[in-house]
Amino acid sequence: MPTNFVVHPEYQDQQDMLLGLLKNFDTAGEYVVKGERNAIKKFEVGDTVFNIKKFKTPNAFQSLVYRFLRKGKAKRSFEYAKKLEELGIGTPAPVAYFERFGFGLKESYYISKHMEYDFDFRVLNHNPLWPNRKEILEQFAAFTFQMHEKGINFLDHSPGNTLICEAGNGNYNFYLIDLNRMRFEDMGFKKRMHNFRRLWLSKTMINIMSPVYAKLCGMSEDEVHHWMTYYSRNFQRKVNAKKLRRRRRRK
Repeated sequence: MPTNFVVHPEYQDQQDMLLGLLKNFDTAGEYVVKGERNAIKKFEVGDTVFNIKKFKTPNAFQSLVYRFLRKGKAKRSFEYAKKLEELGIGTPAPVAYFERFGFGLKESYYISKHMEYDFDFRVLNHNPLWPNRKEILEQFAAFTFQMHEKGINFLDHSPGNTLICEAGNGNYNFYLIDLNRMRFEDMGFKKRMHNFRRLWLSKTMINIMSPVYAKLCGMSEDEVHHWMTYYSRNFQRKVNAKKLRRRRRRK
């Protein structure tokens, strides 16, 4: 069966080793995530640790789409990570991707360098008393502004997809993961505000973040606050209504 194996230039001399990790994915390594759709395992090779994400095998229709019409998730993850690196936006270092085809896409993996981090954005949603929460949210608003300025529309800009590292002196660094849904395009004001919707921001979080973003983008605080709230609440209402409908169907 035809395959597609692309390795980052920095890891070209490790192609055989990386292929060996892929061949032994099911029997070796340590699970980081074992989900119904995708699985991520951690592999230690000498002083380097790699994360390998195995994507769920797509259905027959999707496999044909990924074979002939659209790039697969592993390929997009790799290419988008390289693009983020070029633009100076944090993400675990891309290493390689692998695709195996039959008539359609049968199997795919994305390899990145494992990154230790201190916490992810979710703790800020769930713990209002998290240390330095206000400062972290302010810096995250500035990080998102820089992302938008560079034409990055991260369609999965959600709490679980930003890793946070303490950088010392009250500073924090942010790293994006789960990259396969992303566009590189001009980001108008409404599109920027819409991009905050999946973060499940509380009223307090919006009160903290909106003045920072407003100052950076040159808009009024009231307007930024209004639209950030509008898109966030609309998204939350839709998700909650969908959950309610599912509960009713189960009864």
